[in-house]
Amino acid sequence: MATRDPRWVLKDRPSSALIIGLVLTGICALVSFSYDLFDRTPVQFFIGLALALAPVPMLLAAVLALDRMEPEPRSNLIFAFAWGAGIAVLAAGLINSLNLHYIIDAAKLSEASARNIAATFGAPVVEETMKGLVLLGLLRFRRAELDGPTDGIIYASMVGLGFAMSENVSYYIAALSTSGVKGLAVTVVLRGILSPLAHPLFSSMIGVAVAYAAQREGPERVFYILAGWSGAMILHGLWNGLASYGGFPGLVVAYLTLLVVLIVLIGVVFRDRRRIVALIQRYLPPYEPTKLVGQADIYMLSTFSRRRQARQWAKAHGGKRGLRAMRDYQLAATELGLLHERAARHMVDEQTFHEEQRALLECMSTARADFPVPAAHTRSIARGTPPPGYAPGAPG
Repeated sequence: MATRDPRWVLKDRPSSALIIGLVLTGICALVSFSYDLFDRTPVQFFIGLALALAPVPMLLAAVLALDRMEPEPRSNLIFAFAWGAGIAVLAAGLINSLNLHYIIDAAKLSEASARNIAATFGAPVVEETMKGLVLLGLLRFRRAELDGPTDGIIYASMVGLGFAMSENVSYYIAALSTSGVKGLAVTVVLRGILSPLAHPLFSSMIGVAVAYAAQREGPERVFYILAGWSGAMILHGLWNGLASYGGFPGLVVAYLTLLVVLIVLIGVVFRDRRRIVALIQRYLPPYEPTKLVGQADIYMLSTFSRRRQARQWAKAHGGKRGLRAMRDYQLAATELGLLHERAARHMVDEQTFHEEQRALLECMSTARADFPVPAAHTRSIARGTPPPGYAPGAPG
C-alpha cells in the first residue's frame, strides 16, 4: 500500500507557479553562466563549473541534516536553491557591475580601490537583498511552512548555497585566467574549502528573522525582518571589508566571526528542536484515547536517537514497508504538534485546522497499521502493558 505524505498529498505537488519559477531561475542561471563562458575559454569555464559543483552535494547534505525532525517540502527547497543560483546571482551581478562603474567614474578611483569599496559597502546590500526576497516570498505565500527558526535557517542556507555555487564559477575562472593554476588553487581553498558556508550564514540572519516574523502578528514583524536584514548585510560587509583591507589578520578575524555565527546558529537549531519536542509532549497526550498515540510513542518521538532506533527496529522487522510506515508516523505526529501551535497562534483558521488534523490522524492510523509486529512483541502485549519494541525504556 502506498503511503500518504503527512504534509498533505497536494501540498508538495509541483504547482504551475513553481514550474514557471524554476524555468525563470534556470534561464537566469544560463544567462549568468553564458557571461563566464563567452568571456573566457570553454575549458576554463568547465574547470570553474566543475570545481564549484564539487562540494555542493556534501554541503547540501550538511544543511539537510538539520532538517530531519520536520522536513520541508522538496519543491520549496529546490526553488530556494534555484533562486540563489539563478535570479539572485544574475541580478546581483548586474547591479554590482553598475555600482563598480559608478564608483570608478564618480570618485575617480582606480579599479582595485573601487572594487574594495563596492565589495564592502555595495555588494552586501545588493546580494543579501536579492537572496532575501525569496525568503519574503515564503513568508507571504508559504507562511505555514515556517514553523520556527530552523526552517528559516534551512531555506536561507539553500538560497546561499545556490548563490555561492554560481558565484564561485566566476571567481574560479577569473583566478585561473589571471593567476594560473596556483591562483586557482588558492581561490578554491579560500572559497570552496575554508568558507563554503559564508553565504548561507549571511542569509541565515534573514531566515531566522523571517521565521520569527511568521510566528507573530502586527508591526513587530517588520522589526524582526529589518533587524535580520541589517544583520545579514553587516555580517557580509564585515567579511568583505576584513578580506579587502585587513590582510591576513583581517582574514583570521573574519573566519573567527563566521565560526561564532555558526556556533550560535547551531545553538538556535538545538533550542528549536527542544521546542518541537515540547509541543509533541504537550499536544499529543490528549490523543491517547484514539489509540494512535501512547506514552511509549511520545517517548520515542522525543529524541533523534530514539526516532532513529525506532526506524531501525521497523526496518529490521518489517523491511522497507515497516521503515516507510515508521517514517510516516513520526513525521505525521510531529506535524500534528506543529499544527496545534499554528492554531494557537491563529496562523490557521478553524476549518483548515480540522482538515489537516483529520488528514494527519489518518496518516498516523495508516502508518500504525503497517507497523511490524514480531512474535515476541505480540506475546509481551498479551502479558500486560510493556513498551512496544520500538521504544525500549519508555514508561509502562
